[in-house]
Amino acid sequence: MNGFGNLFNVNIFGESHGPSVGITIDGCPAGITLLASDFITDIERRKGGIQPGTTPRKEDDTPIFLSGIFNDKTTGAPLTIIFENNNTRSTDYVKQRDVPRPGHADLTASQKFGGFEDFRGGGHFSGRLTVCIVAAGVVAKKILSSSSLSNISVSASLLEVGGEKDIEKGIEKAMQIGDSVGGIVECIAKNIPVGLGEPFYDSVESLLSHAVFAIPAVKGIEFGAGFAAAKMLGSQHNDAIQNKDGLTLTNNSGGISGGITNGNEIVFRIAVKPTSSTPKPQQTFNKTTDEIETFSVKGRHDLCIALRVPVVLEAVTAMTLVDLLLREQKLKRVF
Repeated sequence: MNGFGNLFNVNIFGESHGPSVGITIDGCPAGITLLASDFITDIERRKGGIQPGTTPRKEDDTPIFLSGIFNDKTTGAPLTIIFENNNTRSTDYVKQRDVPRPGHADLTASQKFGGFEDFRGGGHFSGRLTVCIVAAGVVAKKILSSSSLSNISVSASLLEVGGEKDIEKGIEKAMQIGDSVGGIVECIAKNIPVGLGEPFYDSVESLLSHAVFAIPAVKGIEFGAGFAAAKMLGSQHNDAIQNKDGLTLTNNSGGISGGITNGNEIVFRIAVKPTSSTPKPQQTFNKTTDEIETFSVKGRHDLCIALRVPVVLEAVTAMTLVDLLLREQKLKRVF
C-alpha cells in the first residue's frame, strides 16, 4: 500500500497540506553516516520555484530525524524522517469538494474513502510526497557508496519537454499557450553486478517499474530499445556478447536479460504526463448540482512536472537496487 521493498522497506506518510510528510525506512543498515546536509543537493533539485515552469510553492524541506539516528549514524532501527509543510494555501482547494479536477485523484479518492480524505492540495496523492521519496533515495545512495560496491552510480536526465529536445524551447512553448506539458526522463545505472533479480514477478524490470509508478504523473516506461524493439529484427535487437563478463556490443536489453542484471548499464526511460492542474478552462462534473460546468484550476502548480522528476527517478532506482543487493547478500549468507 504505502510501503515498498523487502529488506530495505520504505513507508511513506503525510498529506500535502498536513503538518508534515515523511518516510520510515526499515532495514537501513547500521553505521551509515547521515547528516541533514547530505540531503541538500537532491532536495534542491526537486524543489519548485527554482526552474521556470515549476510551482512557486517553496518549502525549506530541512529533514527532521525522529528515529534511527544516533551520533550522526544510523542505528539499524527504523529510520524516520519528516519534512514540515509551512507554505500552504488550503483555500485554493475548497471548491474541488464539489468540482473534482480532471486528471487528478479527487473523484477516485472521494469514492474510495467515502469523502473522509484530506482533499487539500491533493492530500496523500500529492506530488509533495516525492520529497520523501527523494530523502529515501539519499539514504539509498549513501548505502551504495558506503558498501564494497561503491562504484555503482545512478543518474537521470530530462530528454525532452513538450515534444521538444530543447528543454527551454519546450517550457517557453508551454508558457506561451498557458497550458501544461509532459516530458521524457532517462535513467542510467552503471557498474551493476551480474545476477540481481529473479525471473518473472521479481524481475529487475518488474521491481523498477513497481517503484517508478509510485511517482505521480508517470504513465509509461521502457527498457533499453523499449518500444522500438517491436520494429526491429531479432538479429538487430540481440546484443552481441563481447567477453566472459557479459559485456555486449549494444544494449538493447537495457542491462537486463531474463529479469536478471547482465553486467551492462541499466538503461530505461519514463513518460511523464502533463500536469493535470492547468489554467486552461476545462469541463468537469459538479457533484452538488449534478451538472457539467466550466472549471479552471486555481493555485500554484507546475507547467511541467517532468522538470522535477529526474532526482525522484534516481531515488526510486537507488532504493530498488539497495533492496536487490541486500536480498542477494542474504541469499549468499544462507547458501
